[in-house]
Amino acid sequence: MKVNQLSIFLENRAGRLAEVTKILSENQINIRALSLADTSDFGILRLIVSDFEKAMQVLKDKGFTVGKTNVVAVEVSDKPGGLHSLLEMLGKENVNVEYMYAFVQQSGKNAIIIFRFDRTDQAIEILQKNDIRIVSGKELYGM
Repeated sequence: MKVNQLSIFLENRAGRLAEVTKILSENQINIRALSLADTSDFGILRLIVSDFEKAMQVLKDKGFTVGKTNVVAVEVSDKPGGLHSLLEMLGKENVNVEYMYAFVQQSGKNAIIIFRFDRTDQAIEILQKNDIRIVSGKELYGM
């Protein structure tokens, strides 16, 4: 139920992000989802990719600082209130969302939200108990 996410630390300078995408492209690794957060000195690029192990290795080989984070991909109705009902359900059980990012494959269908929770296993139990569809890593990597 958990998905492998790459966390890449980048100096906040022109061209650094393009270096990452070039390396992935040259190695036939497809980006499935991403988030970029920055400060004045550095950024954290979070990626879900088609081949996690290969991406981690080729980026490390090129000198990037890369970490692995377990996240959860959840299917949420793409309509007003879809995210709210999910967050309310988790909040009632005191599960905190550390960060999240999302994508929609087709408007009007379901969105996929990538979550990092403070208590991942408990969050998964709550989601399953409430019949919320959790997207497997295998499915997500192949989208």
